Amino acid sequence: MSALAARRHDPVVNQTLRSTAAATLAYVVALQLSSEPVPLTAPLTALLVVQVTLYSTLTTGIRRVNSVVVGVLIAIGFSVLVGLSWWSLGLIILASLVVGRFARVDEFVPEVAISAMLVLGVTQVADTAWDRVLETLIGAVVGLLFNVLFVPPVWVETAGDSIEDLARRMRRLLLVIGDELTSRTPVERAAERLHEARRLDNDVADVDAALRQAEDSLRFNPRVKEGLLHRIVLRTGLDTLEICAVVLRVIARTITDLAKERRDEEMFPPEVGVALQELLAHVADTLVSFAVLVTTRTSESADAAEERLTGELAAARAARDTAADLLLEGVQRLPRQWQLHGALLTEIDRILDELDLDHRSRRLMEELDRHTREERERRPRVDAVKRRAARVRRNSAGRVRRSSAGPDRQERPDRHDRHDRPDRHDRPDRPGRQTDRSGR
Repeated sequence: MSALAARRHDPVVNQTLRSTAAATLAYVVALQLSSEPVPLTAPLTALLVVQVTLYSTLTTGIRRVNSVVVGVLIAIGFSVLVGLSWWSLGLIILASLVVGRFARVDEFVPEVAISAMLVLGVTQVADTAWDRVLETLIGAVVGLLFNVLFVPPVWVETAGDSIEDLARRMRRLLLVIGDELTSRTPVERAAERLHEARRLDNDVADVDAALRQAEDSLRFNPRVKEGLLHRIVLRTGLDTLEICAVVLRVIARTITDLAKERRDEEMFPPEVGVALQELLAHVADTLVSFAVLVTTRTSESADAAEERLTGELAAARAARDTAADLLLEGVQRLPRQWQLHGALLTEIDRILDELDLDHRSRRLMEELDRHTREERERRPRVDAVKRRAARVRRNSAGRVRRSSAGPDRQERPDRHDRHDRPDRHDRPDRPGRQTDRSGR
């Protein structure tokens, strides 16, 4: 039962069920409204319009309808001028592809030609063409309404799981690298770890695809109130892990170079190897704690994750200082490949700096400011309307506050009422001011 529930939240399963339901419903509606005995264009359009997120449905649905309608109109024009032959078919394909580019249907340009060929190949082209337009509109409307009424799930949790899985894969690789530092490591084994680190790029690409789907699911979704913040938190978190993956690959490269230089001996003295193993273990745990913090949505869990990450960072920095002292002592005794030792520490420092909480806070603020600035530049009129509305709300709130303080203000003497105010000759002299009886 738990496995079945988990499959329900899988994007592929969810999309399959939703597309099937929308296409079937579009066919039933088209049977009632279209004169065609088998209106298959409606379920086909609904099948293509219904996407895994509401945002992609709205954006692709309009382009999809445009492509079909443009193709049908081209077929109607050709049916009036010429019949169906090999040269007219080639001409209509050429015209459809060219017009599709100007119609801005983007990736649906081939569907303009497909719709035109389907309509041109049937008899009674004019009647069939308009029926096909009607079926297309029915399928598009049903598909759009289906996703509006039955809003697709928010795929933030799926993207969060992908981010955590990426962090755990990086953790496992760091632990394996740390274990091999305490003994003699063949060059071939170190090179294998380097190849594993390079394969992390593919994992980052998969997580990026899941995150784009999650970002689309947050757009135009009525169930999400802080979609922008969630998108930026996840995106900046993935960017940080991607940087750490690149640095991890450089660490594997450095260790591979050390293994080449020390083929017949241990890579590090025993105490140094143990210290580096402990350091990499702390860095590995810090990566997972960071991923948990990024993907946590409740404030209580976020506080606990932030506290855990702070502790892991402190432990990692302490282990780093211990390993640095041991490496320095070893280099002073025998300065072989000292530059590789320094590079190893520098790469670890880079990972710890990327995972630092202050660094993350700055990144979030920079991304929020950048997004706000881009929105203002992209839509200056909308931004002006928003600012004008905010100014009106502030003025209205100020008038409400002043009107609510009316009774208290009425108890004060009116500043224009001069009967109850003392004459200026009757006022006492100000302190520190000397006057004579003549008033001077």
